[in-house]
Amino acid sequence: MDITGRKLFVKALQEEGVDTVFGYPGGTVTDLFDELYKQEGIEVVLPRHEQGLIHEAEGYARATGRVGVCLVTSGPGATNIMTGLADAHYDSIPLVCFTGQVPLSLIGNDAFQEVDIVGMTRSITKYGVTVRRREDLGRIIKMAFHIASTGKPGPVLIDLPKDIQTAAGPSDYPAAVQIRGYKPNMSVHLGQLKKAYKLLRAAERPLLLAGGGIHIAHANDLLLAFVEKTQIPVVTTVMGKGAIPTSHPLYIGNSGMHGKYAANIAVSECDVLFSIGTRFNDRITGDLNEFAPKAKIVHIDVDTASISRNVAVDVPVVSDATLALEKLLDWAESKDTEAWRRQIAEWEAENPLEMRRDHGMTPQMIFEHVNRTFGEAIYVTDVGQHQMWATQYLELDSWHQLITSGGLGTMGFGFPAAIGAKIGCPNREVVCFSGDGGMQMNIQEMATAVTLGAPVIVCVFNNQYLGMVRQMQQLFYGKRYEATCLRRRRGCPANCKGPNEACPPYTPDFVALAESYGAHGIRVICEEEIQAALDTARKHRDAPTVIEFLISSDELVLPMVKGGNPMSEMILK
Repeated sequence: MDITGRKLFVKALQEEGVDTVFGYPGGTVTDLFDELYKQEGIEVVLPRHEQGLIHEAEGYARATGRVGVCLVTSGPGATNIMTGLADAHYDSIPLVCFTGQVPLSLIGNDAFQEVDIVGMTRSITKYGVTVRRREDLGRIIKMAFHIASTGKPGPVLIDLPKDIQTAAGPSDYPAAVQIRGYKPNMSVHLGQLKKAYKLLRAAERPLLLAGGGIHIAHANDLLLAFVEKTQIPVVTTVMGKGAIPTSHPLYIGNSGMHGKYAANIAVSECDVLFSIGTRFNDRITGDLNEFAPKAKIVHIDVDTASISRNVAVDVPVVSDATLALEKLLDWAESKDTEAWRRQIAEWEAENPLEMRRDHGMTPQMIFEHVNRTFGEAIYVTDVGQHQMWATQYLELDSWHQLITSGGLGTMGFGFPAAIGAKIGCPNREVVCFSGDGGMQMNIQEMATAVTLGAPVIVCVFNNQYLGMVRQMQQLFYGKRYEATCLRRRRGCPANCKGPNEACPPYTPDFVALAESYGAHGIRVICEEEIQAALDTARKHRDAPTVIEFLISSDELVLPMVKGGNPMSEMILK
């Protein structure tokens, strides 16, 4: 029996086990929303902006491990999700995004709200297609979910013309799909892996570098077992933080532009760098000619295109992290790394990760209270200084998950992603860390959280500046704070060098703004108030709580490596 495309759309979502759709209606998708209205198994979340919508889907996907599903209309609805598509593409987040499209007969005629969204997003999606025949709809949706969630995960876009939605066609939804040319790697080359492990066994100063691929492959327990069996120390990328518990004695810390001193020096001095699930982007490598100069490099990654793209490696291994670690565990033997670990400990003692404690409330103090308060939580960050402080000072283990925007570095990601995480994991506490700049990029999603009764705790680090850019201006641009002061008004002096008594008041008042939405607001100005604010926020189960932490504009994220410099050349003070 034939059914309409809109009925098959809902049937496909049900067959895929979708329980949540993040959707914003419009003319070319009204039929799909009308069909969703008739069923009860799928919740439709109505955000307040399409960019917030797709970040919520990202947070949902990252927190649950399931595919996030988006539904937006054509034209501006579609173009508004492009930032989120790029974000999901760079961080390998599985999404299936449906965009409405004008009827087939109008495509190419500059019709109202017509855009070539497939063409516009070709470089930031894993797959994109406009459905041009009703009989292909079921197969294409099945392909979309398969492609998004297998191999290296990523976003898939399906453009649905309005007449395809209403046309009659086959009711069948395939149980499986064969896609010519798409064969995700499901094995590991044992010869290459043995060659890699042989290098590791022979090393005197071995080092493991764990990236976000460990989390994507859910290989954390396997990595921990391998580390404990071999006694090899570990550093992580920002996306890889939490790959093993941060309290583990073999964990050194993050490496890279804002990595720990000991971690960066260890990378520079190791003789074998055994990396799993990282792209070796510029934030990790710095000057490519000086990256791990004394090391043979092993690179294990599920994506063939990522291997040797940035760093020429000695032993490439194309494999999912889980498959590789399962095999490595069969061979793993304990190594005597005591002297090497002692050397790393000396580097740690030389320049520990520590902020001054005699200048009032610091970000480190805030995170120390957070670590003591939440026995289990999903932490979500926005992008900026607070993000780097979070990756430096948060303690992570199997009970604590970190979600952040790594590859694209998207301001405005944090708060909506936290809402999505809370929707996907309603019984877990979700804590969002944002800056005063990033928080204002998708502040409208406060309405979404309030209407959903999603009690996300939002910690806003308010230093009254776009802090990360200000830091670069302070260190490298002669303190010329152009376009970074969020208190600046037209009457301010042209060459202001920083806050002073004549500064105008800050806008907005985050506490009053939160309360205007129906959320809770708390302002914290000193360390003595931190714990009480966190405790109060945890008691609010009806709506989000915004805690505004007033921190100094002068706080810097250190260590720091200037872009393009070797990772061994760190600014420490």
